[in-house]
Amino acid sequence: MVIEVLFGLLFFTLLGMAYVKGYDVVKKHSPEHLVHFYLIMATVRMLLVGTVVALYVLLIASNREDAIRFALIYIIMYVAMMVVTLKLRH
Repeated sequence: MVIEVLFGLLFFTLLGMAYVKGYDVVKKHSPEHLVHFYLIMATVRMLLVGTVVALYVLLIASNREDAIRFALIYIIMYVAMMVVTLKLRH
């Protein structure tokens, strides 16, 4: 389970950094598109997190408890990432 958590930390760190850097670029070059950027990034993040969870559940999890634990950890990390990125840029 340690490898999954470390992968999650790396995954969410990269997603958060992409959001923060992208936000800065859009704000600098065309601030009128910030709403579109936010909606696109929110969709991309949700799809990526859902894909990672689905792949783990379908391909890696050995039992139901592992799958549920992994999904809960990723949901919690997703919510934490959303709170942090919103606090940093809004």
